[in-house]
Amino acid sequence: MLVRADFEKREVITPKQYNYVDSPLPGVSRMMLDRQGGEVARATSVVKYAAGAGYTAHTHGGGEEIFVLEGVFSDEHGDYPAGTYIRNPPGSSHTPFSKHGCTILVKLWQFASGDNQQMALNTTEMEWRPGLVPGLSVLPLHEHDGISTALVRWAPNTQFNPHVHPGGEEIFVLEGLFRDEHGEYPVGSWLRSPRWSKHTPFTESEGALIYVKVGHIGADFMQLPAAD
Repeated sequence: MLVRADFEKREVITPKQYNYVDSPLPGVSRMMLDRQGGEVARATSVVKYAAGAGYTAHTHGGGEEIFVLEGVFSDEHGDYPAGTYIRNPPGSSHTPFSKHGCTILVKLWQFASGDNQQMALNTTEMEWRPGLVPGLSVLPLHEHDGISTALVRWAPNTQFNPHVHPGGEEIFVLEGLFRDEHGEYPVGSWLRSPRWSKHTPFTESEGALIYVKVGHIGADFMQLPAAD
């Protein structure tokens, strides 16, 4: 299966375009943002758990990265409320579920070899750093081999400089209304920009909070297993 799998193209998905499809397990559905592969895939998805839904115990051969968008996501290791950032490295196992329902952003098979850090960060309890321009605050989440993930908070009426992303950029809008010269992106919007893309982002009166990953487009991730 190929879904928005041409990483040389700019892609934008807004919530109006969401189309959730059922997973193999009852009560779990997903909006596929990009995907290369079948049930085992290099993929980025928004995943919804109905109350009481969950997966059986399984191992993540290529790693799993999660940001909890709504509700409380859980596994046998703990409970993770909205705003939690989780990394389960290649070879890790768990049995995920949600007692009352949740929505999560999930990236699978997007770990480089040697990226073995397991983590669960409650970002609502962490300290932010000043950004590069007034009105910008940054909360770094993870960095490995030139690939960085962070939350970026934009105060209302903040203007950033024109800039280039040599390794591409991926954004998920968590709060407010994010903008650049190409358009405006409400909460739930997903943007993926190719290597060497350029833009000039800004906010107006609403401000914004975004989840950002850079440097990963075209990166050397662990290889997917051969299809049967």
